[in-house]
Amino acid sequence: MGLRDFISKQFVDVIEWEEEPGELAEKIDFADNEIQNGAQLTVRETQAAVVIDEGVLADMYGPGLHTLDTSSMPILTNLRNWDKAFKSPFKTDVYFFSQKEQVNLKWGTAQPVTIRDPELGPIRLRAFGTYSFRIKDIAPFYAALVGTLDRVTVGSIEPQLRAAIMTALATGLGSGDVPFIDLAASQQKLSEALKEAVGPAFEQYGLEVPTFFVESVSLPEAVQKHLDKKSSMRVLGDLDQYAKFQAAEAIEKAAEQEGGMAGLGAGAGAGMAIGQTMAGALAQQPAAAPAAPAAPAAPAADPFEQIEKLHKLHEMGAISKEEFEAKKADLLSQV
Repeated sequence: MGLRDFISKQFVDVIEWEEEPGELAEKIDFADNEIQNGAQLTVRETQAAVVIDEGVLADMYGPGLHTLDTSSMPILTNLRNWDKAFKSPFKTDVYFFSQKEQVNLKWGTAQPVTIRDPELGPIRLRAFGTYSFRIKDIAPFYAALVGTLDRVTVGSIEPQLRAAIMTALATGLGSGDVPFIDLAASQQKLSEALKEAVGPAFEQYGLEVPTFFVESVSLPEAVQKHLDKKSSMRVLGDLDQYAKFQAAEAIEKAAEQEGGMAGLGAGAGAGMAIGQTMAGALAQQPAAAPAAPAAPAAPAADPFEQIEKLHKLHEMGAISKEEFEAKKADLLSQV
């Protein structure tokens, strides 16, 4: 070491840290780890500084200007058994920690998470969203994630945090107390439930989770189709009224197209089948011996309406395509 280096080393009297975005902790380098007695330690808002002596976390400093001597370093003084104020440089490590909130971090299920739903049974779901965290307790964060490292960033610990989120997600939703449909209907409720489940996993690292948001929850395609079909049947309600509404829309659209009503054909009559055809089928009873003169025959049904009903039944899978085509041809021959 040259004379200039030796002299400059002895006059290290200002210690501060200008953190970069994404930095969580950094060790401050000094020549031979020597700090001048009486040095001024500047700690900015949302920062904390810690003195480490031979791997042991000693004195901690919050925001402000601090003078490093025995009066402001009681723990380090006790560890070294000094019986008087030290007057020469002393060797130790200084770490700075950023305690500001790290925001807009992404989380998501790399693989579907299997949960037991009280209504749907065992299902697999995917979920995605954002979260934020901050260092709350320096000691466990230093012990668990810093150790002998000189620098720790958000990117270096994110994989560990995402793994903790996935474990908490499966635990929080796996109880099956609340149906998935109820949770999915209120993403606010789901976000709060998962934030509560994730909290303990982060606390073991000295972290807290100020925000946790669920942006998307999805089920496997086959399950989603089943739910869509079930929902559609509820929406249909009165099938006969729905069929008539569909027929009116088909006629209106056909009138607007080239060729007008002439192109309506079976397509325009395809919307009214579902209610009346099913009702007629259910109303059929076995023939009984005539006990009274037969009532006058009801007016013949419109063939186009019948075709429309049959088309709806075909779309629902109630009749095959061959059955639909055969009946349609029979009805069209009556026109």
